[in-house]
Amino acid sequence: MAGGQVWFVTGASRGFGREIVEQALERGHRVVATARDTAALGDLAHERLLVLPLDVTDAVQIGETVARAEAHFGAVDVLVNNAGYGYLAAVEEGEDDEIRALFDANFFGLAALIRAVLPGQRARGRGTIVNISSAGGFAGFPGSGYYAASKFAVEGLSESLAKELVPLGLRVLLVEPGPFRTDWAGSSLRQSPRHIDAYEPTAGIRRRTVHATSGTQPGCP
Repeated sequence: MAGGQVWFVTGASRGFGREIVEQALERGHRVVATARDTAALGDLAHERLLVLPLDVTDAVQIGETVARAEAHFGAVDVLVNNAGYGYLAAVEEGEDDEIRALFDANFFGLAALIRAVLPGQRARGRGTIVNISSAGGFAGFPGSGYYAASKFAVEGLSESLAKELVPLGLRVLLVEPGPFRTDWAGSSLRQSPRHIDAYEPTAGIRRRTVHATSGTQPGCP
């Protein structure tokens, strides 16, 4: 199927991911829209759209999904690493399992997708990697230290990757959004059940502010 570039978008069921899918289709590109729950994409039936289930924390599924995308459209020209979520906790309040799960989604899944897509892009001598970071990727805030750490990791990886890919004719785009009306403060946000009173003036205030504005105000990085 000819026409436009092939975009591969993770976390496409809502927020930035959904908007990127719609805009790419509107501009004549072919799109692979991936999400853990693909039911939310059921209203986007389009001849240039391939919807595939993908959990970015599943390394085997990542490889299989990229292979299906390349078999269907012949290539992945633009990878948009958008999948991820927020985590509210003072550093002392953080729980090990939750912290590791956060990094699996926000960083390790992103890195695995890059490794899966790069061989094809490198062979063709063209392609773009788009990593969705955050304002929290260059400035930490009380109550979101682990989220910031995951995005700082994305920033460092992206900057090194960009330098590695220049001689190959490939590009890296790092996106650092501030507050937008996405689902970051809603279902895309988790928090530690541990609330230590000593952190109420810092992490506690941020936690209450995020919950008070959830669904009505822009999400916070």
